Amino acid sequence: MNLNYKTFGTGFPLIILHGLMGSMDNWQTIAKKLSEHFQVYILDLRNHGRSPHSDEFSYNILVQDLLEFYEQNNISKAHLLGHSMGGKTVMQFALEHPEKVGKLIVVDVAPVEYEDRHNIVFKALYGIDLKTLVSRQDAEAILRKFLPEESTVQFLMKGLYRNDENWFDWRFNLDSLHHAYLNVSSSIITDAIFEGKALFIKGENSDYINATNFSKIIDLFPNNTLVEIHGAGHWVHAEKQQEFIENVITFL
Repeated sequence: MNLNYKTFGTGFPLIILHGLMGSMDNWQTIAKKLSEHFQVYILDLRNHGRSPHSDEFSYNILVQDLLEFYEQNNISKAHLLGHSMGGKTVMQFALEHPEKVGKLIVVDVAPVEYEDRHNIVFKALYGIDLKTLVSRQDAEAILRKFLPEESTVQFLMKGLYRNDENWFDWRFNLDSLHHAYLNVSSSIITDAIFEGKALFIKGENSDYINATNFSKIIDLFPNNTLVEIHGAGHWVHAEKQQEFIENVITFL
């Protein structure tokens, strides 16, 4: 699959993967700052952004897409950084292809199965009839009826656009992601261990990484460092951007 991407800077490659319903655009500002030190690639994963849509969606498939991206861009080894769903993708990639990974950075996710945290998000998105939607303001109003956090509303709104027929549509493949959600929330099952250096960054106000599931991180990534960023939630890179960037540069 030919994934949509942008690249900035020169030097050792650093590949960044976004989370569920996100896109590479969420990372463009950070990528430009990190490009002072690395050649940074930001990708739209399949079923997201401007990359192709598909009925198939699992971490095995995302890992294969990333492996093809390496080959298509003549990358033999790269640092990997992933947030949430992107974090699980880079973890599985590192476990399966450790020789292709320099250092690993995982943002606010553990390699474990999570309970359904997006049911209300899918309800909100399906509550919008794109065929009759008149304005972005109307879409925001519907999302707010379901979602109490304004940050979540604005995150989802970044995926709303007008297509070639001038109809509203989502940049992400809503139906495919909904049908494959159990794959997205699943744990990483492997007998492998990644012995390279791995940095896990969590938001203080997020429980995606906690005392219970950190043991799994230790099992699979024994050479790990955990950093907690004060005052940040799950979107730690957006909420505390400068502190996030400083931690990434220091680690790499």
